[in-house]
Amino acid sequence: MTLMHLNRTMPRLRLDNSDTPELYRELFPYTKISRVPFDDTIAMPRPAERMFITDTTFRDGQQARPPYTVKQIVHIFDMLHRLGGQSGLIRASEFFLYSDKDRRAVEACQAKDYKFPEVTGWIRANANDLKLVKSMGLKETGLLTSVSDYHIHLKLGKDRKAAMESYLAVVDQALEWGIVPRCHFEDLTRADIFGFCLPFAQALMERSRQAGMPVKIRLCDTMGYGVPYPGAALPRSVSKLVRAFTDEAQVPSEWLEWHGHNDFHKVLVNASTAWLSGCSGANCTLLGFGERTGNAPLEAMVVEYISLTGEDDVANTQVISEIAAYFEDELEYAIPANYPFVGRDFNATSAGIHVDGLAKNEEIYNIFDTQKILGRSVPIIITDKSGKAGVSYWINHNMGLEGDDAVDKRHPAVDKIYNRIMEAYESGRNTSFSNQEMRALVKRYMPELFTSEFDHLKKLAHSLSAQLILKLSEEKCLREMDPERSYARMAKFLGEYPFIQFLYLVDTEGLLVTRKVSDPADRERFSTMQVGVDLSNREWFQKPMQNGKFHVTDFYTSQFTGKLCLTVSAPVANERDEIVGVIGADIRFEELMRRQGDLEDEQDLVELD
Repeated sequence: MTLMHLNRTMPRLRLDNSDTPELYRELFPYTKISRVPFDDTIAMPRPAERMFITDTTFRDGQQARPPYTVKQIVHIFDMLHRLGGQSGLIRASEFFLYSDKDRRAVEACQAKDYKFPEVTGWIRANANDLKLVKSMGLKETGLLTSVSDYHIHLKLGKDRKAAMESYLAVVDQALEWGIVPRCHFEDLTRADIFGFCLPFAQALMERSRQAGMPVKIRLCDTMGYGVPYPGAALPRSVSKLVRAFTDEAQVPSEWLEWHGHNDFHKVLVNASTAWLSGCSGANCTLLGFGERTGNAPLEAMVVEYISLTGEDDVANTQVISEIAAYFEDELEYAIPANYPFVGRDFNATSAGIHVDGLAKNEEIYNIFDTQKILGRSVPIIITDKSGKAGVSYWINHNMGLEGDDAVDKRHPAVDKIYNRIMEAYESGRNTSFSNQEMRALVKRYMPELFTSEFDHLKKLAHSLSAQLILKLSEEKCLREMDPERSYARMAKFLGEYPFIQFLYLVDTEGLLVTRKVSDPADRERFSTMQVGVDLSNREWFQKPMQNGKFHVTDFYTSQFTGKLCLTVSAPVANERDEIVGVIGADIRFEELMRRQGDLEDEQDLVELD
């Protein structure tokens, strides 16, 4: 029996080069809320054979927050790899290339040599930008190719024919250089699909066939106008947009990505709809950071992928909680407490669950085993029904206390906190206690659980001084133990960091080689500290000599100034890594107190370097 084979004819799509822009005023009246058009056809689901995630945390995500440092980018890139890169679920990550810092970040991530996420670029569609991609050795780059008349006519001042010709010229050059171009169809959901987008896509596919290389397309819902509704019409229907490119322009599913924005609260469902309609890639950012209202949250799409496919092992989902902790602790971003999957209370309930019932009915209130999947136990929200067990549970859960450190419900402070809670309800309160309120109560009755201002300053002094002194110890003049040049470098150093009151260099016998006092008013007080004096009995000298490591003393009262100080010190080594001396610095506590804000800014600047 012979089976018939269906050979699809290649549609002939024609560029409609209108002199006037098509702004679809019936759909986008501007002075009124945009309209959703419907027609009489429904596109049935046809999931992409391969679905994956691409990341734009370091491109679109950086347009909505303070720029990441190179160190932060590398750490986040590592977490993306551990979350879903090892399986290829997180396929690629795109980067800016314009600044020196951008390029250093790309080089640092390339040096990881991960298969996934692949490091790709993002540029404007011009020849000069493409040279940056070539110079960085990237195999793929995104090209900004705007497709709506809002952009072509009103922003670029071109007509459709001129815009397409300029885009194709850069694509041709990329293919000639062996770089896979990924054309970003900017503002697709306000564009003329048949009059410009599909003819452009068809021209790209023809170039792909000629070059024997992929030409990828990113479907950009720049303004969040896309809708997932069955029966919705172009250009706003997500499913019909995907099918138009796969069916009419013959774009392979694996060369298509969906990039959405959340202006109308549809970013996640639109990305999922694109997957289910035949678009392989969903472009996302961590925690949804992105221009204006943001992009599809990458961590949510990881969960969505597992939900749709049942492939539980494709991602290490516990890394999601690690990412959230990094954003809060390192990047100082306050994640909303009820933000799904990563918010502090996303799996908590205000229904009055208390500790005695958690083991019995956690599943009633919890979306899944959050401890196993996300490493997040179930928190409780304190009400008048929580009891002392609830108070102690809250303290242990929110303060991270485990084992012998955990607080028992019979702790005297728990009793005091519980009594204050009940007094509030007896006085007419009918709302739950917020985490901020509970934290304030715990801080009042259990201050030992909180870092004091003193501890914070000490930690700040340790962190900043470690970076600075270690950097100073690498100076060539110090490594050669040259007294005159070392003195000059130390004088310049104290001019840059005046919170250090006294700086000194000793040899391996503990004999003073040179020293510099920061404040001229203190010079007489340090008059006994002359070159050649023996300091070998000092802790700051002995520790680095014994273990070759940076050392910080506890706070002490200076014998010279009578002020509270601490000393930081580091070994100085020659080119053969042999210790030849120790560099030490005294820091006055009152100076730390006075310049705390400046020092925190200083630490940020040092880390940027």
